Amino acid sequence: MKETIAILCGGGPAPGINAVISSISRVFLKSGYRVIGIHDGYKGLFSKSPKIEELNFSFADRIHNIGGSALRMSRFKPIDTNFNTIFFEKHNIKLLVTIGGDDTASTANRIANYLTVNNIKIQNIHVPKTIDNDLPLPEGIPTFGYQSAKQEGVSIATTVYEDARTSGNWFLISAMGREAGHLAFGIGCALRFPMIIIPEIFNKTDVSIDNIVRLMISSIVKRKILGIEYGVIIISEGVFHFMSDLEIEKSGVNFTYDDHGHPELGNVSKAHIFNYVLNKKLKELGISIKSRPVELGYEIRCIRPTAYDLLYCNLLGMGVKKLYDSGYTGCMVTADHLGNISPLFLKDVEDENGKIKPRLVNIESAKAKVIFDDGLQYITPGDYEEAKTFIPNPEYYDFRKILKWS
Repeated sequence: MKETIAILCGGGPAPGINAVISSISRVFLKSGYRVIGIHDGYKGLFSKSPKIEELNFSFADRIHNIGGSALRMSRFKPIDTNFNTIFFEKHNIKLLVTIGGDDTASTANRIANYLTVNNIKIQNIHVPKTIDNDLPLPEGIPTFGYQSAKQEGVSIATTVYEDARTSGNWFLISAMGREAGHLAFGIGCALRFPMIIIPEIFNKTDVSIDNIVRLMISSIVKRKILGIEYGVIIISEGVFHFMSDLEIEKSGVNFTYDDHGHPELGNVSKAHIFNYVLNKKLKELGISIKSRPVELGYEIRCIRPTAYDLLYCNLLGMGVKKLYDSGYTGCMVTADHLGNISPLFLKDVEDENGKIKPRLVNIESAKAKVIFDDGLQYITPGDYEEAKTFIPNPEYYDFRKILKWS
């Protein structure tokens, strides 16, 4: 039986998945291996009757530059007792390639440990995928999918900004990002939005509904002082990750609740929540502003990848072969701006529970400091007198005082 490479995809879609699958397939087929794809992620891998796809040159060529994933994805997270060697032994698997984000990488890490403990000679290499850009790759190296998603996000947000200007309204855009604000930050920076709110800026104070509302009003009032009656604020949905259930419920939005009594945020537009709490406060202050919510998430996950991600994914796919030939396992494949391929071992980026630590926006970086110092529009002490025309206590809406930044 031919030595076989197995590929699976976990989590949600991201632009470039098919390019990775295609690149891996081509380079291993060229070397005489059999390549199979596993549908339904880890659920498929450890099921009694896994659904597989034979990956040949024709298949790889056809899927290369299209969006979505040719291998059906799943968020299933197996527990240790689900692990077994049946699939690996039946198909003579020599390498398991996992494509996904932090949860998929964390599970890949557990599988790698399982294989090592049981002395099973199968290599495991992970390809870092997420539009959230929150896997701990070397500084400046994105996860694949992020650049394409950001580009599409910029395209959509550009029309939203033009609508704001045309209609004289404000728009609140909520961008995907579970813990990190990379996507919101990248889109907001590119378009010079007057306010960008990501969880990382709350490094010296709590992430709260009140603080978020004050930041939004700070920008709105500042623009009024400048004679501008419209604008766009972008907020990372990741802010909710750092709020308690009680804090989330302070929004006043009616939630459904899961079996554990937690608000089901997945059933509610995050942009709607932000828009609701903003309008409620604006009404209290007597500020006549119209604002509209825009959710930015599912629309950008299955787009056709940009040239950046197509090339990047090609390098990552060929990089998997290079790491495999060098005997590496239990690692993520990385490719720098020069195309140098290196392994990033999962054990080196895991926390005490074996979960891969997320990469957050580095707000101490030169880029972030420039953006937050000079790129946004918000109330500062020099605006207090003029701001009193619109709000009674401008200091309460001072950007740096809200965040307790010196």
